[in-house]
Amino acid sequence: MIFLFLSSGLFLGWSLGANDAANVFGTAVGTKMIKFKTAVLIASIFVILGAVIDGAGASHTLGKLGSINALAGSFTVALASAITVAVMTKFRLPVSTSQAIVGAIIGWNFFSGSLTDINSLTKIVLTWMVCPILAGSFSFVLFNIFKHILDRSKIHLLVMDAYTRIALIVVGAFGAYSLGANNIANVMGVFTNSSPFHNINVYGLFTFSGTQQLFLLGSIAIGIGILTYSHKVIRTVGGSLFKLSPITAFIVVLSHSLVLYIFASQELRNLLVSYGLPPIPLVPVSSSQAVIGAILGIAIAKGGRNIKFNVLGKISTSWVTTPIIASIISFIALFFVQNVFDLKVYNKITYNFSDKVINQLEENGVDSNKLKDMKGKNFSNALRLQSELKHFHHFNNEEIKKIFKYSAVDTILINEKIIRKIVDRDYLTKAQLDALIKIQNKSFSHIWEFQYALMKLSDDWRFKEKSQLNKRYNESLNSKYEYLISLFRISKE
Repeated sequence: MIFLFLSSGLFLGWSLGANDAANVFGTAVGTKMIKFKTAVLIASIFVILGAVIDGAGASHTLGKLGSINALAGSFTVALASAITVAVMTKFRLPVSTSQAIVGAIIGWNFFSGSLTDINSLTKIVLTWMVCPILAGSFSFVLFNIFKHILDRSKIHLLVMDAYTRIALIVVGAFGAYSLGANNIANVMGVFTNSSPFHNINVYGLFTFSGTQQLFLLGSIAIGIGILTYSHKVIRTVGGSLFKLSPITAFIVVLSHSLVLYIFASQELRNLLVSYGLPPIPLVPVSSSQAVIGAILGIAIAKGGRNIKFNVLGKISTSWVTTPIIASIISFIALFFVQNVFDLKVYNKITYNFSDKVINQLEENGVDSNKLKDMKGKNFSNALRLQSELKHFHHFNNEEIKKIFKYSAVDTILINEKIIRKIVDRDYLTKAQLDALIKIQNKSFSHIWEFQYALMKLSDDWRFKEKSQLNKRYNESLNSKYEYLISLFRISKE
């Protein structure tokens, strides 16, 4: 059943590979500088490396947009997105996989009564707008730089041809790596909260996390999509929108790859923060939008002539309709899977305002006068709680976040048998494991209660003060909490 549920994510990965390989090597193949077989082999290898090594960053933002907490729900959302991408690919349109998965997640949010995180959605939509502009700016600047260099140089045409082929291979490999790092979140991001895989400690050298295992499977599916079905869209991107020379093909792929890497690299983000600069959001951006923006940047640098606006209009229309179509398909598919196959597509999360919840909110800075009308109330889902907060109270955004965090009912039972079955005990420190054993057979109705119980028993379960130096430690600790919660969570059904 696990692999049956994951099959939709693998199908989505195949669809992404079939569609987005064109953005990495479409221009190079379209200019006949690289053979199709060479291109797909390089793309397949490097997309896997990018996904496994550097794919975690963008998936966090997608997870905040909608926290899909049931495996059947993740399956259905990924399937709805994959169907949308596959249909668009059939019509030879370089559709955005990012837009398809975002639309499908929003469909799940509506169906389950969950909130759509507006901050995350705004961040993602803004990057959709910035992505082609940034890629176009890169290609415009790079074109003028290379034009200036080549006009002054006296390189023989044969030598230039050889250099260009090598450059296209190198930048294509970088592009495939960036594609895997950024877009693997679209393929497997919806499965991270309900992942069936446990972390594996490899001889004490490193931990191969459940998320990385998901990303490996997804990236292999992307590679298969590249190998089997990418040639159709490669022809559209490689020659239909604007005729490119080998040099401009290189510039387009480099510009596209830089944009994808910028929005996926945690190392680059940390470097900027260390210099006091604003952090770049780690968001799964549209590979298709990036490459088309880069092509338009070249076209503008050449005076804007010969742009095929009918093709551009067709592509732009697909970008607008993709999230809408994916959202509708997702909602209908979720209804079908739940009511026909009797599968749980979401774990119901309720909200209550017991005395302990009210006290916890007061201790965390929420005005007690505002909370008096909430005491003793229960809400069946997040949308109903949001409606209550919106119409009858005057809480600020920070207080609302705390209210949702502390009032959510999410039952945790520390099952003794599950503790014994944890194979990767090296994943936890001895102090962390000892603290967990001390609370075995106890239950908690809120996640924060479970976390506080562990923190009281061991300092190894406490987060460190926020700083760039402690960031990695806190992220690691948070992943341990998420891992344990997934193991010990009790379904309400």
